[in-house]
Amino acid sequence: MTENNEQKLQNSLQEIISQRYKEAQELKEVGINPYPARSGAENRAKEALDADIDTQVTVSGRVVQLRLMGKAAFAHIRDFTGKVQFYAQKDTLGEENYNFFKKHISVGDFVTVKGHMFLTKTGEKTIKADSITLISKAIRPMPEKWHGVQDTEIRFRNRHVDLIANEDIKEIFVKRSKIISSIRKTLDGLGYLEVETPTLTPDAGGAIARPFETFHNALKMPLYMRIALELYHKRLIVGGLDRIYEIGKMFRNEGIDTTHNPEFTMMELYQAYGDVNTMADVFEAVLANAAEAIGAEKVTFKGKEVNLKPPYERVSMPEAWQKYVGEDIHNILDGRDFKRAELIALAKRLGLKVDEEESSGKIFDMIFDERIIVNYTNPMLMMDYPTAVSPFSKTKEGDSAIVERFEAFVCGSELGNAYTEINDPADQAQRLKDQAAQKAKDNEDNSEIVDTAYIEALESGMPPTGGMGIGIDRMIMLLTGQDSIREIVFFPLLKKLD
Repeated sequence: MTENNEQKLQNSLQEIISQRYKEAQELKEVGINPYPARSGAENRAKEALDADIDTQVTVSGRVVQLRLMGKAAFAHIRDFTGKVQFYAQKDTLGEENYNFFKKHISVGDFVTVKGHMFLTKTGEKTIKADSITLISKAIRPMPEKWHGVQDTEIRFRNRHVDLIANEDIKEIFVKRSKIISSIRKTLDGLGYLEVETPTLTPDAGGAIARPFETFHNALKMPLYMRIALELYHKRLIVGGLDRIYEIGKMFRNEGIDTTHNPEFTMMELYQAYGDVNTMADVFEAVLANAAEAIGAEKVTFKGKEVNLKPPYERVSMPEAWQKYVGEDIHNILDGRDFKRAELIALAKRLGLKVDEEESSGKIFDMIFDERIIVNYTNPMLMMDYPTAVSPFSKTKEGDSAIVERFEAFVCGSELGNAYTEINDPADQAQRLKDQAAQKAKDNEDNSEIVDTAYIEALESGMPPTGGMGIGIDRMIMLLTGQDSIREIVFFPLLKKLD
């Protein structure tokens, strides 16, 4: 579109807005309130459509279609439950009321229609209006094509318009709500207690990620937006709450792409007397029940058909490494750390482009992403991770280089992460120091952070425990077949316009 045409459209829009403000003011001046406090609605659109013929109904909604025909008109109004047609006739409404309707009701306005149900000649259930009341005058015009606003940038910046214009977008968010409700129902049914822990924390622990930092004026101390829930939750386990979960927002001051938003929704849970295998069973129940809740036992994700019916395949990483990389994973491991030279050499042998300044963990992830996980489509649990990339996982008996951990994947996308938790305070303190040192080595912020309060809690004794985190946004992307996190978040973070 040329700059000249854009300016013409903008001028036209401003003219419409000015005219509608003027119209609303004129109504007020003659004693008609275009924004009354109450709608008078007694029914929703779906209830009207389900009602018998001749039933009296009163429905409020937004006018989404309007067809004037001299002495009569057909229109559709929409509420959250659906869309219903109404028929306005001059002889029924009276000349004054009908003329008001024709002059002052536009597409986008909210109205309350009172009347009785009848069938049109085409067989559509319709409200024959006895009265039509304006309950909210829309100043800005709605999209001309009600089947959709297609420009993604416009959609994300104007989600309210997107929801009005695109019914399929609204349905995604309805499913989001049902999925989260299903997760709560599943966990409540398994005896877990939902808890709430701080969003502002003195330490940004529980994960390797760059936090958002702020400052508390009264306490004169820096605080961080939480990047994980783990450390607080395990302190609750120590305190005797033996099955807990939390669904909440995390914040990471890192990149933005199709699967990452700086603010995102996570679920973490912990079970005393459980382990990584307990968590695997819970993950299957959570995902399968969420899929069933929205009728998505099979979905298309990343162009592939995915079967979400459990049980899900459980694969040992050392076995997968041997199969797809062609050598023993221990060749690149040295106890809790990597053999860096061997790791870099392996990546090069596999034909991968290696930046030798990258951390060992990132080089390992590159090999895993490009040579192993690409071989799996349906939900699967990759078990038995290297200790070097698992600072909170208990090592396997007889092998200090491997821990009791799994990550859940679908079509290469990680959905969840679980382990048998470390409950040895000396071991955990050393792991946290190693993690902080790794942050410093990788030039990451807040490398000095070690949560001493958490270590002190462990010193009080924590039973064997299983823990798991699930990326709620990614799970919703999978279950709704979306490739971008922005499609399943109401208001994704966007760069501010000049």
